[in-house]
Amino acid sequence: MLPVIALVGRPNVGKSTFFNRLTRSRDAIVADFPGLTRDRQYGQGRVGSRPYIVIDTGGFEPVRSEGIVQAMAGQAELAIEEADCVLFLCDARAGLTPQDQRIAQHLRRADRPVFLLVNKAEGLSETAKAEFYELGLGEPYLVSGAHGQGVRDVIELALEKCPPEEPEEAPDPDAPKRLKVTLAGRPNAGKSTLINSLIGEERVIAYDMPGTTRDAIKVDFEYGGRPYELVDTAGLRKKGRVFEAVEKFSVVKTLQAIEDSNVVILVLDAKEGVSEGDAHIAGYVLDSGRALVVAINKWDLLDSYERERFNLELEHKLHFLRWARMIRISALKRNGLNHLMKAVDEAHAAAYRKLSTPKLTRALLEAVQRQQPPRARGGRPKPRYAHQGGSNPPVIVIHGNALEDIGESYRRYLEGYFREAFNLAGTPLRIEFRTKDNPYVKDIAKKK
Repeated sequence: MLPVIALVGRPNVGKSTFFNRLTRSRDAIVADFPGLTRDRQYGQGRVGSRPYIVIDTGGFEPVRSEGIVQAMAGQAELAIEEADCVLFLCDARAGLTPQDQRIAQHLRRADRPVFLLVNKAEGLSETAKAEFYELGLGEPYLVSGAHGQGVRDVIELALEKCPPEEPEEAPDPDAPKRLKVTLAGRPNAGKSTLINSLIGEERVIAYDMPGTTRDAIKVDFEYGGRPYELVDTAGLRKKGRVFEAVEKFSVVKTLQAIEDSNVVILVLDAKEGVSEGDAHIAGYVLDSGRALVVAINKWDLLDSYERERFNLELEHKLHFLRWARMIRISALKRNGLNHLMKAVDEAHAAAYRKLSTPKLTRALLEAVQRQQPPRARGGRPKPRYAHQGGSNPPVIVIHGNALEDIGESYRRYLEGYFREAFNLAGTPLRIEFRTKDNPYVKDIAKKK
């Protein structure tokens, strides 16, 4: 399971900037305006020696809060409860404030390792942290989320306090490998009903009310003679109603289950249409590199016009998942389940498919012969050969000359060609370009 790190602090101390630095993204909105972040924001940590989940929170006022401020404090409380380690950010420019002291008092009572970060410290000397010793949280660390100063060092210290990665048990060589399948989607899409239909019993509670499932529930079963481990997860709510404090389910559990799975089934509610929340979940699965099957549930409840409208919406909002199988099902009536599990097996096989270098190179040369890369800087990139650089997801490494000039459109063309040539439907595919160094560069430099 991935460790979880939470960012807390009063408004406008730079938590969202720090979050974007750790995730190497722009997922969190950043502006010089206090209280911009309200809900918890989750992302994959990409700065540090091992992967983790980082949570951005709104401004934290642990006492005497009401209205939206109280709701924001509730979000921060839940983030602390979910976290393995807490990073408490203060503002080096504004100095120590009474609100910082109240937050520190609250964090001292929390049963979590806490690191005190004095943010916005670019260009400041060590004396800038002197007053923060008063908080009684140990050594303050001068950092700058905007410039990256001290960020990696403090993350490494925080990861040391997180639980170590659990070593995997030695598998029984005679036992068939159990395929881990995670069901993800919005609340009330029918994930629990789908699991009950697959295993043929009321194993998990299925009720016509969003938020019934509040944790990641694992169920072992066999289908068609093959062993599986199904994981029923809490529904991820669409933006605007996300992460209400009264709900006890953990989004972290869902994200961790996706990371730990072999194949993810994204369950869509055909009656509700495709939402922004569905696209966000799909994007997270894509970033994690997991094989994916899209199950469009409650298809039997739509008439012909509604089905046509849903298909158009699906093409528009999930166009980046054209490589995934789209299976229409009815979990309640058990329609389409055989097609769904067949698609799961095919997606898993594609994610781990072995691609030989001669076949990859042959397919590359055929693709280039059919359509050459566009000219750039007075020349044309020349792909020479390809080999497999990894699996789950498959990685294809292409070598040649001037490949840094290949644009995104041609990359997509090659991806589509490789998918068709090697039947890679159901899994993300990553292509890397490596340009061969010119052996005469040093001689040319000497002549100049």
